[in-house]
Amino acid sequence: MTFPWRRRLLLLAGLSSGAMAIPVSAEAHAILVESQPAANGSVPAGSIALQLRYNSRIDRARSRLTLTRPDKSQSVLPIERTGPDDTLLSSVELTPGAYVLRWQVLAVDGHITRGDVPFTVNGR
Repeated sequence: MTFPWRRRLLLLAGLSSGAMAIPVSAEAHAILVESQPAANGSVPAGSIALQLRYNSRIDRARSRLTLTRPDKSQSVLPIERTGPDDTLLSSVELTPGAYVLRWQVLAVDGHITRGDVPFTVNGR
């Protein structure tokens, strides 16, 4: 005689072993691999080229770069429409001080990731 709880246990065991046999595509969130300026790095004042490279393709149109200036004001930076599929490019004119570049990207797997790149701008 099989008890109801045993049936449930057998059903769950069968489902879990069957699920293990189903191939699952690997989903990877976009992780920042490299940035220019580097995190906690420093660059000379003037026109700064910003480059953020990720471990997967990203959707530029749904991504965002926000710069926090030394006075805590923020501005959204334009993202260049061309470039490698895994990279965001922008540029900005900066004076000396401590900055934080906040990024938010949509990876091709449909997940949004975000993070910060703090850096310092030195005098010329």
